[in-house]
Amino acid sequence: EVQLQASGGGLVQVGGSLRLSCTASGFAFDDYAIAWFRQAPGKGREAVSCISSRDSKLYYADSVKGRFTISSDSGKKTVYLQMNSLYPDDTARYYCAADLGRTSQFGCEGVMTWNYGIDYWGKGTQVTVSS
Repeated sequence: EVQLQASGGGLVQVGGSLRLSCTASGFAFDDYAIAWFRQAPGKGREAVSCISSRDSKLYYADSVKGRFTISSDSGKKTVYLQMNSLYPDDTARYYCAADLGRTSQFGCEGVMTWNYGIDYWGKGTQVTVSS
């Protein structure tokens, strides 16, 4: 069974940092695209960042470029999202999600451009930025 466990959320002040972790299980972690999404109350879901085993390109939403960094550790089957210079607008529940090629072959391009191709979702972790 594929599982994605997100952790690392919390309460932080404006300008602070958090590192989210998404630990995967139930698949080989050698062919994937894993993305972070977020959703704030009353707002739509936003694709924040994506990393793929299929190429070296990293994907970021314009709203987080220069502040967030995505990375992966294949030995730990974990994808990280380092979030710096946090603003109140970053307050949301953050979800990690995996495209394992079962729906789409577009990978991170499809995820970030069309929110398309996600096969599995994690339960999310709450990030709250106080002003």
